[in-house]
Amino acid sequence: MIQLRDKVRPEWIDYNGHLSEPFYVMVFGFATTNLMDVTGIDERYRSETGNSLYTVEAHVRYLREVGPDAELLVTTTVLSVGEKKVRLCHEMTVGDTLVATEELLALHVGDGRATPFPEQIAGRLRKLIAPAPDYAGRSIR
Repeated sequence: MIQLRDKVRPEWIDYNGHLSEPFYVMVFGFATTNLMDVTGIDERYRSETGNSLYTVEAHVRYLREVGPDAELLVTTTVLSVGEKKVRLCHEMTVGDTLVATEELLALHVGDGRATPFPEQIAGRLRKLIAPAPDYAGRSIR
């Protein structure tokens, strides 16, 4: 499990006085980048190999409104690691309240196509595997 902390900025607040929809996704994107940095898919790796992670599918659940200046904690869990793909869950909390989740599937891409993870990176990702939360894998109903 990896964590990222951030704070809601004034420009992220919408006309209703709450965190606007696209900024939940942006913070989840920061959490994905954080996971990449922790596991070695960082800026150096990308510049040396030309490889990176590309999100190919995401499912976001907006569970609670988030107000101005809220302190955000995003916890990232790896659900599974395949030869060329990784499935993740991000959970965003404010205090003890779960406010949003994102489940995503990302591919390891180089030269415009999916390519296998180097074993050292796959191993780092595998060490972060945890059981899937009950909402993971649901479809929109």
